Amino acid sequence: MKTKIFSTLFTLLMVQFGIAQNIRAKIVDAATGDAVPYANIRVNESENLVSNGEGYFSLSENNSQDETLLTISYLGYVNQQLTVSALKKSNFTITLTPGIFELSDVNVSNEKPNPYEIMANVKANLSQNYTTGEKGSKDMIFYRTSDYFTPTIMDIEIDKSTGFSKEGLNKVNKDVQKFAKKIITNPLISFTDVLCNYYSVKTKKENKFVFNSKLDVLKATILKSEGQSTSLDDLEKKAKELMVQHLDTTKFYRIKSGLIGSRDTISFSKEYNEKNAVHTKAKNELTTTKSELDDFMYRNNFLSKNKFDFIQKPELYDYTFEGTTYTKQNEFAYVLTFKPRKSKAMYVGKLYVSENDYAVLRAEYVLDEGEKVHNINLKFLLGIKMSENVSKGTIIYNKRAEDDNYYLQYAATENGHYMYVKRPLKLIELAKGEKDVLALDFKVEATTRKKIEFLNMSRSATTVAAIDKIKEENFKYLTIKAYDPKIWKDYNAIEPLQEMKQFKAVN
Repeated sequence: MKTKIFSTLFTLLMVQFGIAQNIRAKIVDAATGDAVPYANIRVNESENLVSNGEGYFSLSENNSQDETLLTISYLGYVNQQLTVSALKKSNFTITLTPGIFELSDVNVSNEKPNPYEIMANVKANLSQNYTTGEKGSKDMIFYRTSDYFTPTIMDIEIDKSTGFSKEGLNKVNKDVQKFAKKIITNPLISFTDVLCNYYSVKTKKENKFVFNSKLDVLKATILKSEGQSTSLDDLEKKAKELMVQHLDTTKFYRIKSGLIGSRDTISFSKEYNEKNAVHTKAKNELTTTKSELDDFMYRNNFLSKNKFDFIQKPELYDYTFEGTTYTKQNEFAYVLTFKPRKSKAMYVGKLYVSENDYAVLRAEYVLDEGEKVHNINLKFLLGIKMSENVSKGTIIYNKRAEDDNYYLQYAATENGHYMYVKRPLKLIELAKGEKDVLALDFKVEATTRKKIEFLNMSRSATTVAAIDKIKEENFKYLTIKAYDPKIWKDYNAIEPLQEMKQFKAVN
């Protein structure tokens, strides 16, 4: 125990030592002293940072000089500008003054705007405000994903395997139980960080718009325990490795679970699967990451009809006008809160809406108490119960310089699921005569969570010709066993939360 305590303290000291080479500061509310998460920090009027969920941000070594200019803005607060020299004198703490005003403070009329009229205008202007522009852009993006798989129950037992001895069954059951116990004792956690240049343009071909994007990864790290991952694909691979030890890999099988059978042919033969894989387009880290970025930006566009019903379908919600505030352009924004009015509505939260063009500049949302995005309960019929019971986020949009439309500047989202599966499972050999059969019972109860942070750090215009010249190259993640701030000393990045800093890989 003493050794573990010493090791933990030593790790924390080393982390603090590493950060000392950079500037680390905190943004707080001047009235309450509470941390201000997701505030925008503009560095030398060229690059954007954001404070993390605990109010902290850090500057790279290159931006830690005394003369570096920082502009702090956050909807609901008064903008503040200071140098790094002034930041040092303030003990690396920036205090923001709340700036939400009653209408009488900023307008001649005391009549409060109707929040439903505001939302009607928001909906009417959605396509104008959030449509992707036709001009090419180069965006420096920082993208962090945090994945968690936390099982509370993993009971797996093979009760039949033709052709194998009782001793062999006992051994494989011990292997499976050991594997399950390890995951329960050390729940699977991983953190990935990607810093990249993202090039995109929308061109018109044969009267149709075609979107094209290219990716140049500058640095990418993955923090996880060795040999572990929260990826279900990796868990499936590990399960197959255990199965291969007790099945004839030259044979072909089908799965049957209760009354449900599968028509898919399954083989554990390496040669068979490699041959089949030829017909499947291989995905490398580059194509996977670019696909994730494209998908994330698409899903978090306020035009998305599968999300943001509190913007797309205002008739489902009750809205309250809370006042107005200054934006970072020193314009006014309406502040609205919302909650469900009808049973189909699920979220509560807050919106900041531009007074000029009715664009939603910022949205904060979370599932209302007791609500679920999806819920399947066939526990007694099929032994399956699943639900998406966590869905929340903060989405911030900024105006594009080239056409006054809006682009995604920052997003922090979190989604979580509960799953319960209790099923009998059989792998039956495809043969006319005597068949090889492996039968097992399994029971799994677990929760999964996925957090994503997205930050557009800088944005500049580019041309179609310049994008065409970009040559995409695959990359590999640098696997690390503990967070090391020195890895990012040459770059600005989102300051990690304490859970990521304190994470220590388990072999």
